[in-house]
Amino acid sequence: MGKSLFIAEKPSVAQEFAKALKYNMSRRDGYLESNEAIVTWCVGHLVTMSYPEAYDIKYKKWTLETLPFLPETYQYEVIPGVEKQFKIVSGLLNRQDVDTIYVCTDSGREGEYIYRLVEQQANVQGKNRKRVWIDSQTEEEILRGIREAKDLSAYDNLSDAAYLRAKEDYLMGINFSRVLTLKYGNNVKNYLRKDRAVISVGRVMTCVLGMVVNREREIRAFVKTPFYRVLGEFALPASDAESPARTFEGEWRAAEGSAWFQSPKLYKENGFKEKKDALELMAKLGVMANGQITQECLGASVDKCEKKKEQKNPPLLYNLAELQNDCSKMFKISPDETLRIAQELYEKKLTTYPRTDARVLSTAVSKEIHKNIGGLRQFGPAAPFAEFILQQGFHKNIGKSRYVNDKQITDHYAIIPTGQGFSALRSLSPTAQKVYEVIVRRFLRIFYPPAVYQKVGLTILVRGNLLPEGERFFASFKVLMQEGYLAVMPPPARNESASAQGKDGGEQQDNQNGSKAEEEDIKCDAAFLEALQKLKKGSKLDLNGMSIKEGETSPPKRYNSGTLILAMENAGQLIEDEELRAMIKGSGIGTSATRAEILKKLVNIEYLQLNKKTQIITPTLMGEMINDVVANSIKPLLNPALTASWEKGLTGVADGSITSEEYMQKLTDFVGRRTFAVKQLTNQPVLFHQFDEAAQFYKK
Repeated sequence: MGKSLFIAEKPSVAQEFAKALKYNMSRRDGYLESNEAIVTWCVGHLVTMSYPEAYDIKYKKWTLETLPFLPETYQYEVIPGVEKQFKIVSGLLNRQDVDTIYVCTDSGREGEYIYRLVEQQANVQGKNRKRVWIDSQTEEEILRGIREAKDLSAYDNLSDAAYLRAKEDYLMGINFSRVLTLKYGNNVKNYLRKDRAVISVGRVMTCVLGMVVNREREIRAFVKTPFYRVLGEFALPASDAESPARTFEGEWRAAEGSAWFQSPKLYKENGFKEKKDALELMAKLGVMANGQITQECLGASVDKCEKKKEQKNPPLLYNLAELQNDCSKMFKISPDETLRIAQELYEKKLTTYPRTDARVLSTAVSKEIHKNIGGLRQFGPAAPFAEFILQQGFHKNIGKSRYVNDKQITDHYAIIPTGQGFSALRSLSPTAQKVYEVIVRRFLRIFYPPAVYQKVGLTILVRGNLLPEGERFFASFKVLMQEGYLAVMPPPARNESASAQGKDGGEQQDNQNGSKAEEEDIKCDAAFLEALQKLKKGSKLDLNGMSIKEGETSPPKRYNSGTLILAMENAGQLIEDEELRAMIKGSGIGTSATRAEILKKLVNIEYLQLNKKTQIITPTLMGEMINDVVANSIKPLLNPALTASWEKGLTGVADGSITSEEYMQKLTDFVGRRTFAVKQLTNQPVLFHQFDEAAQFYKK
């Protein structure tokens, strides 16, 4: 009987497989071996696509005559610097005494590609090949993956998608970068007074650049518009002579029945475009411009009092994009750094596989989830919560909840703690420890009951002699009655949430048009809420005065590194609401595995600028110029929907709904047509005007 060969993506992972196998292994040069098995490793990619000059030396010089470059068959080569390890791995793959190969590279498209390239280059024949697909590097999960390993052919579609992704990036990068550099490189070089200028273009990279440039230009073009809101100060009747009256604000709105309903004088329904109209409203209600009440005011009374309980469910679990967004906000670290930390936590057995788009658990994992929770009793900050969950049995029905959904999982379920690996905690950086705790708390929250709020919504009718039918003011109040999952949050965050002012308890921000959300809840204590609940239609309220609050519309916000990752995940659309993001999630730009690297590259080649303190992202002058070059030559590259459709096509290849031949035909047609079209263009003079337009914002 022959030996089994286990091939991992990197040495550290190979070591974990060797430990789990528990064979008496001896260390050799580039691998480990026992009587039963061999464990070896790649060092990331060992094989890559050859540059055009490997096909023909004429392609080494960049010329328009040699474009488009669309080879019928593709050439590959071993990456310089890793030849030694490739020879070792290749020799082991082809050893006579090896009959079964266990592919243990990362469980995803890129990991599949790493192995397939090695196998192809090593010309492996006649071996039994099995694919180990795991979600964490714990011993139990490694052994399960080996035990349940499928024949490698079951992953052929995923392999096809991986090859096509590489060919797509290769063809677009080589053809578009070369043709645009040859056509417009001198224009960019001369304008910036640089020695040389290579125009780097990529399917995803260029689209992301366009998103940032467009946002910056929207901000520049934005014209602020003032608006005027009318607020009333109301008071509840005092319960006794010694108790002070409790006051609160109510906001006027032009609701149906208002004298200003759907008036062109309005800014939205809760303000006026001009101050004089706000003053007119006050005057007709018998209130002076300074806010004082006159005898012309006929008083205020409750028109409607709505009471209801509101439940807020725990948020879904983390996928990589959501984790990167939260870490950008909380710790001011880049998506690339978050991914590095998440990968470290995975390799140290603390958390599950990080490069995932899913935010739910699988049914199979949910049945064993008590093990993860139980393990967390050894982690100080989580211990009381984990103990409470197990004592109360909160985990037993998780399989029937929205946090478990096999249909929402492609390769891997959400990022969760394994409940193991605590010996590695001390070796983590302080930031990595914080990221781990964030993942743990998000995980434990899903087992807790919802937070429960008591809400009271008041509609107040204020009448005046000139407006006897009255105008309506609105106020909404909210008190946290049952903490529920908020108990698992760290104290500062919990206090913020308990104040109950928006999604997940956080304060609602001005939206891009500058007005507050329609209904902003006023925080109050339980005693005040009890007094409010005693009100009924017709109850009299004291009107102490009115005021006009001036506001102005706000421009769109610049992307930060986290919100840009979220926008990429949602095909260029930044959706602030977490629940809505989960509902409409479809094909994004790039993948969870590549988005951070793309952003990092754009910063490194100086197309984008990242403020490390705030994580705000802005374009550079060169970035804007490259955007203009592409907009005037291969405009579809700037279209997020089109870029997402390419990614969706790769997903289709991976799931077998699209053939490789179909995809490749569309790809070569697109690249060929667009490259040829650029060669015919003579629009360089137009660009100088656009460069000047952008440059005025960068002059020192």
